This record gives sequence, C-alpha cells and structure tokens, in this order.
Amino acid sequence: MPVDVGVIGRCFPDLTVDVERGRLRFFAKAIGETDPVYTDVAAARAAGHPDLPVPPTMLFGLELDRPDPYRWLDEIGVDLRHVLHGEQSFTYHALAYAGDRLTLSARVSDAYIKDGGRLGFVVRDTDVRRDATRIAAMRQVIVVRHTDIS
Repeated sequence: MPVDVGVIGRCFPDLTVDVERGRLRFFAKAIGETDPVYTDVAAARAAGHPDLPVPPTMLFGLELDRPDPYRWLDEIGVDLRHVLHGEQSFTYHALAYAGDRLTLSARVSDAYIKDGGRLGFVVRDTDVRRDATRIAAMRQVIVVRHTDIS
C-alpha cells in the first residue's frame, strides 16, 4: 500500500521516560564510548556536569521504550516488512542527565512519493523535553518500498 500523504500532521501519544545511570552506562559501553564522564559520576561532576550526561544518540533509543515502538507505522498504514531506515538526525538544545524525566512528543511532519511511486517517504519529528526545557529535536526518515508498483 502506498504511503498516504494525508498522514502529515499526525501526532502520537507522548512518552515519558526516566533516565537511569545504569542504562546510561550500558549504552556508553555498547557504543564503545571511553570518556569516563558517561560512566563515572565523579568524572562527570569534575567535568562540570551534575550527573552522568546522556550520550547524544541515546535519545533515539529512549523512543524504543514505547510498548510497541513500531506501532506508529501500522497506524499510518505502512507495512513494516517494506520499511528501510532512510536517515536520522538530531538537533541539540541542552544536555540531559541521569535522573531526568524526559518527555518525547512525536508527529509525522512530511510524507511523499518518489521514483514513479516505487518509494514512499515518511518523516517523523520527535521533540524531547525536560519539563519546559527543550533538550533536542530528532528527525527520522523512513523509506517504504512499494512492491505493488511495476
């Protein structure tokens, strides 16, 4: 089924996540981060942070805390079997730290068709906030292969 451009503006329920030190340490280890500010509270404080900072790309991983993180695709009529990861970007406004409670608000900001209808694109923007402080804006572009187009 082709991407429906009528999904532009579709908002999804907010997700609130508590950032935990253990999870930050695990993520830093998983990505090969060796800077101790991401794993050692004393090193983080010596560097001027109030606690362990959230590694930049971890914000996307927090979105996976939704009970069914890919349900949004089904809700807009996209078959997950035909999805490719197209692009991902982050714009940072402030640092987040262990102990923070972050709220992620996602919406479809664009949807379009290319290559004679063979490819659909869905752009999803997610705003990350700690109370009234904007932490980051994330953008994800999903490519959908339209297999029923010849």
